[in-house]
Amino acid sequence: MNIKTYLADKKELVEEALVTYLPSAPETLAEHFKAIRYSLFAGGKRIRPILCIAAAESVNGYDDDVLPVACALEAIHTYSLIHDDLPAMDNDDLRRGKPTNHKIFGEAEAILAGDSLLTLAFDLLSNPQFGNEKSDPRRMRAISIIARAAGPLGMVGGQSLDIAS
Repeated sequence: MNIKTYLADKKELVEEALVTYLPSAPETLAEHFKAIRYSLFAGGKRIRPILCIAAAESVNGYDDDVLPVACALEAIHTYSLIHDDLPAMDNDDLRRGKPTNHKIFGEAEAILAGDSLLTLAFDLLSNPQFGNEKSDPRRMRAISIIARAAGPLGMVGGQSLDIAS
């Protein structure tokens, strides 16, 4: 198998998993879920989740076992893009050639869509429904590493430095 085929196959796997893992929208939250889906399914290479899958495969892991983690990483990445595009941050009008989330849904809904994706990520990482054992110390360590990488000393801290400069 060549790299292009591998990337295409894993991207499709991630896309299907994201559709499965994103909860159905109740009618009362239809617009909110539309905002979430707008950014989550806006295209992109899905490199982060594919790297997660490839890392698991390199130690004989299985796609089904790592998919919730891979999709959680993509949800965190998408949340960060939504928030990064906001007027208070980089104030971008376009992302991947399309209007940014806040241009379509407004600032408040964009913030909430990003917040929902971040929260969904940690549900995917910790919820037994997605094959996660509560007592698995490796899983707990992974959650801690991801939380730290995304938090005040990681990605969010980096954004703070970015707006300060």
